[in-house]
Amino acid sequence: MWSPLLITGFMACLAAPSHQQFPRRCATREALRSGECCPAWEEGDGSACGASSGRGFCVDVEEPARPHGPQYPFSGLDDREKWPLAFFNRTCRCAGNFMGVACGDCKFGRFGPSCGGRRESVRRNVLHLSRAERRRLVSYLNLAKSTVSADYVLPTATRREMTEEMEDGSDPRFADASLFDVHVWTHYYVSRAALLGGPGNVWTDVDFAHWAPGFLPWHRLYLLRWESDIRKLTGDDAFAFPYWDWRDAGGCDVCTDELMGARSPRDPDLLSPGSVFSSWKVICSRPGDYNNRGVLCDASQEGPLLRNPGNHNRNVVPRLPTSAEVDFTLGLRDYDTGPMDRTANMSFRNTMEGFGDPQTGFGNSSRMGMHAALHVFMNGTMSSVQGSANDPIFLLHHTFIDSLYEQWLRRHQPSPSEYPDSGAPIGHNGEYNMVPFLPLYKNREFFLSSKELGYDYSSLLDTNQQLAESMTPYLEQLQEVWPWLMLVGLLGASVPVLMAVAVMVTRRYYRSPSRWSTRKWRNLFALPEREPLILAGDKEEEAAAHRSYQTAI
Repeated sequence: MWSPLLITGFMACLAAPSHQQFPRRCATREALRSGECCPAWEEGDGSACGASSGRGFCVDVEEPARPHGPQYPFSGLDDREKWPLAFFNRTCRCAGNFMGVACGDCKFGRFGPSCGGRRESVRRNVLHLSRAERRRLVSYLNLAKSTVSADYVLPTATRREMTEEMEDGSDPRFADASLFDVHVWTHYYVSRAALLGGPGNVWTDVDFAHWAPGFLPWHRLYLLRWESDIRKLTGDDAFAFPYWDWRDAGGCDVCTDELMGARSPRDPDLLSPGSVFSSWKVICSRPGDYNNRGVLCDASQEGPLLRNPGNHNRNVVPRLPTSAEVDFTLGLRDYDTGPMDRTANMSFRNTMEGFGDPQTGFGNSSRMGMHAALHVFMNGTMSSVQGSANDPIFLLHHTFIDSLYEQWLRRHQPSPSEYPDSGAPIGHNGEYNMVPFLPLYKNREFFLSSKELGYDYSSLLDTNQQLAESMTPYLEQLQEVWPWLMLVGLLGASVPVLMAVAVMVTRRYYRSPSRWSTRKWRNLFALPEREPLILAGDKEEEAAAHRSYQTAI
C-alpha cells in the first residue's frame, strides 16, 4: 500500500519550491559569499523572485532597529541575532498574494495560477476523525519521515565555521534530512542555546520562539508551513492537522496504535511495535551533549522515540490542565505584560505557555500548566524543548494550543499595536524576522485571526456544524456495516413472503387430483383396523389374491 504513495510523494517533493531555512538553492558557496538568497522562479518565468512577472523582487534585508529586552546580554555572537543577516543580506520580497523563497507560491489561504482564489480548511478534533482519515494522517507523517527533502538542507556548522572552511577551499557544511526531520530541526534550531565559542561556552537563557511574546505567532507559522509541505508532498490540498483536546483527560487519549502509538508491553518508555512510530529514530534530542561540545546538532539519528505518559514528576505537573484552567487563561485580557518573559503576571501568553499559574495568573510558577504541562506529562522525547518536535503528538498538541490562541483572539479582538514593538526578549519584537524561516516572516504578521490565514477550527464552528463534524466517525461506522444491515433487512422482510409462498405451494401440491386419488388421500390419514370390513362382493377377489401370493413363494 505504500509504494504508490511514496512515489507520488517523491515526485511532488521534487516539484515543490522551497520555503524554509535552508533552501537548497541558497546553501551554496556562491550564495553565502554574496549574501544573497534570491533564487529564480524556475517553475515560472525563470527570473529572480519572479520579478519579470511582478511576483516579487530581490531587496535588502531590513535590520531591526527597536531594542530588545535585557535577558540576552550579547551582540554579534549568535547566528540568529537579527535574522538572517549572519547568512544573507538580500532576499526575495513577494508582492500581492504571492509567497515563497522565490515568490512561486501563494499566501496561506490562497490558490490558483495568480493566487486569486480563496479557500478555508478546517482543523478538526483528532478523536472525531474517521478510521480512513486516521490512517491517512499516520501514513502522511510516515511518508514525510521516510522522504528525503529535495528542497531543504540543514546547516551543521555555524556561520563562522563555514567561513573558515570556505577560506580553506571546503564547501559549507549542510546535511540532507527527511521532510519530517527538517521541521524537527527547525524547532531545535530556534530554541537551542546560544553558542558563544568553544566547548561549554553557551548561553541557555535564550529562545527565539519560546518564553516570550513570539511563542504563539511562531508556532502558528510553524504549523502552517508544515501543512503546506504535507499538501505538496501528498497532493492532498485539503489536508489539515487535527488537534487533541486534552482538557480534563485522565491519560493519553491519542496513545493508540491507530493514532500516535500505544505503550510497548515490554518497555514502558517505548512505543508498541504495532505502531509505525515505534521504528522512528529521533534527531537533535541531546542538547546537553551539544552544549558541552559547543556544536550544533548534526541531524544524525540518536535512538528511538521515547514516551511514558503519566509517569512524570507530579510535583511539577500534578495532572493535565482542566477546563476551568483553560477558561481562566482565555479570560486574561492582556496578551503579554511586564518583562514579557516567564515572570510575566496576568499575561495570557505566559499563562498559556505554562509559566503563569492557570488559577491565579502569576508568573514564574513553581508548577507548570497549560502548554508546558502536556510536554512534561508525556515524559519522554516531548519533555525536551529542543527535541520535542520528534514526537508526532507535538503536532496535535500545538494545533490545540493554536485553537486556544484563536479563541482568545476572537474573544478579545486585540489591535495589531497590542503586540510589542520593543523591549521583548531578543527575537520577539513585532518587526523581528522569525528564526529560521526563509522567506522572511515577522512576528506581528501572525498576531491575527486564523480565518485571514485560510483556516478555522471545528470547535469554533456553529452548533449544527460542530454536531455534524463530531458525528463523522459514527457515520463512517454505519457506512461500513450498511451493506450487512441491508442484507439482514432484506432477509428479514423475505421470511414472511417465503413462508406464505411455501404454504400456498404445499396446499396446491396436496390438493392436486393427479397426485392423489380420493381413496389414497383418505387412506393416508386412516387409522389401521384390526379386522378390516370386507364387502361380500370382494371375497372372491381376496381369495384369488391369496392364492397368487402363495404360488409366488
